[in-house]
Amino acid sequence: MSELKKDAISQEVFDLYDDYAHNKIDRRQFVEKLSVYTIGSITVGALLSFMTPNYVDTILVPKDDPRLDSDYITYNSPKGGGTIKGLLSIPKGIYKKLAGVIVVHENRGLNPYIEDVGRRTAIEGFISLAPDALSPLGGYPGNDDDGRELQKKRDKNEMLEDFIAAYNYLKTHAKCNGKIGVVGFCFGGWISNMMAVKLPDLGATVPFYGGHPTDEEAALIKSPLLIQYAELDTRINAGWENFETVLKANKTKYTVHFYPNVNHGFHNNTTPRYDEAAAELAWNRTIDFFKKHLKR
Repeated sequence: MSELKKDAISQEVFDLYDDYAHNKIDRRQFVEKLSVYTIGSITVGALLSFMTPNYVDTILVPKDDPRLDSDYITYNSPKGGGTIKGLLSIPKGIYKKLAGVIVVHENRGLNPYIEDVGRRTAIEGFISLAPDALSPLGGYPGNDDDGRELQKKRDKNEMLEDFIAAYNYLKTHAKCNGKIGVVGFCFGGWISNMMAVKLPDLGATVPFYGGHPTDEEAALIKSPLLIQYAELDTRINAGWENFETVLKANKTKYTVHFYPNVNHGFHNNTTPRYDEAAAELAWNRTIDFFKKHLKR
């Protein structure tokens, strides 16, 4: 991880990274635009290193954590052809059936951060399944840049069907009590919202800075929602007022939180957009929400 300090970096650099991470500019344009913000030891190379995800030092629940049975499974892809690989994590030493949680990745496939979130979820007493929607194209390729390029080759509605299939897989798992929630980040936040649209029996939905359904889609939501936004994320937040109007009109149960002075991606502890206080608060709220709504 670069030794640059977060508070020494202009907000415009974080905004540029958001554009790059969401395919609004390519890598060449990103590097060119970064050059405007270089001064002294803050070089383009230092900025690139600073913004690059660190998957080495940020894992909170290791792959071989003795508290979990965590391994990859596959299930059929309804639209993409072939199978979807997912990380299934189950707490050890619990002999009753548990609620399940689908963990949905960002726009780059099942990277180490999302696998870690899957294991974090299981540590809290849930069966978690973190699918890789890139499976029909060979799976997460080992870095986020190539992951984004792969994900652009898949139709988002076909990927939605793959996550709905994950819901059905987990709901019928021998160790699951049939109550299922979903948590997703960015693209995964949109998938979470859309799973709530498509699945009237979905037990709880937690989109982190996710895109919004249309008005007609939002009116179909039956699942309780815990909606998590970053105050500085104007791109996503612009759709909230209209979404809330529909939720209120249909008496949908929802709670919304705007975390002050944080960027899109604040929960992701592998990049400098991470905000520890906001991430921990949002995650504690997520787990409490699942415990409340997924009881049986």
